[in-house]
Amino acid sequence: MVTELTEKIKSSLKDAAKKLTGFKKRAFMAQVTIDYFNSSPRQAETELGWSRQAIATGLKELETGIICVDNYRARGRKKTEELLPNLEADIKSLVEMYSQAYPKFPSTFAFTKISARAVREALREEKGYRDEQLPSRQTIGDILNRMGYSLKKTQKIKPLKKIPETEAIFANGATGQSSR
Repeated sequence: MVTELTEKIKSSLKDAAKKLTGFKKRAFMAQVTIDYFNSSPRQAETELGWSRQAIATGLKELETGIICVDNYRARGRKKTEELLPNLEADIKSLVEMYSQAYPKFPSTFAFTKISARAVREALREEKGYRDEQLPSRQTIGDILNRMGYSLKKTQKIKPLKKIPETEAIFANGATGQSSR
């Protein structure tokens, strides 16, 4: 029982499917396939442009009542720290000697007087990493930020503003007079 769908209905079905995710999307696509395409994932794919595999999975989920678990966390690129497990410790050992705390401790970040480019070079020369093995300078900067190091220029502690009595104090010192 293949029903002829108008372009307006097809557009509405596609839009509805786009707004759903995971098993809800598969269940919707499977139900539309059952209702309009004789439970044929191939016909639904041809008419609506949906993934045949997703429709087939949705049909099985409806049939068995068992929902397939999506493994979204396994997708995508892994962090460099996961790919190179010793990288974080090596960076820390290089950066520690160049670090200092913020004046007056306004945050938990530590200043580092070494740039991400210099860290990358030191990893190559001192720790034995190959150039193609290391991430880019930007990625090393991101890793340093995640580790709590700030790559901003070191801010010097600014001197206190001059108070009116300053001139008088220095004038007494220059003439050899003491206020004691």
